[in-house]
Amino acid sequence: MNQKTILKNTEIFVKQRFKGAEGGHDWFHTKRVLANSIHIAKKENANLFVVQLAALLHDIADSKFHDGDETLGPKVATEFLKEQKVDQVYREHVVKIIESVSFKNSLAPLENTFSSIEMQIVQDADRLDAIGAIGIARAFNYGGYKNRELYNPKITPNMNMSKEEYKKSKTPTINHFYEKLLLLKEKMNTPTGKKLAEKRHEFMLSYLNQFFQEWEGTK
Repeated sequence: MNQKTILKNTEIFVKQRFKGAEGGHDWFHTKRVLANSIHIAKKENANLFVVQLAALLHDIADSKFHDGDETLGPKVATEFLKEQKVDQVYREHVVKIIESVSFKNSLAPLENTFSSIEMQIVQDADRLDAIGAIGIARAFNYGGYKNRELYNPKITPNMNMSKEEYKKSKTPTINHFYEKLLLLKEKMNTPTGKKLAEKRHEFMLSYLNQFFQEWEGTK
């Protein structure tokens, strides 16, 4: 089976899996991550096939929607890629990216992480979709999905969370900006990712400034 056919089959598979998904982690999120991954990959010396497969499958079974099970996504991806007869080297690379790409895994000890230029590209693309205007919309959509407070002045952000603390966190959505979103600009891997993150980061700072002024009733 040629790579073009595999990628098309993967897109069909992912769209089917995401029917009825939470709005911030649906097919459109994956589509945006794919587009940003391709854009960044074209400026790096990377395997575009691996990048596209990993981008398409990076959220195939997000642990936060499956009782915290971090093994399900890699299992689903492995089974699908085997069915598509994807070369073992590519298959294993894609699965390692899926296991490593999320923000919470960056909170784990460094010796437990995997990295490659392809992983860095997909991670940057995923992080870009977590910041800026889209990132703000996704954060509040997920907060509403989980019935979380918008903001609570009595609950201060935890800036030194472990991976397990992050996974269990139920803090207000505004806290999420400080605990994750505003940290992502400095965590971008590639020059292109860093450049794209700058404008989105500034937009979030502007939004928060407006939010707090309105919260206090001054604007």
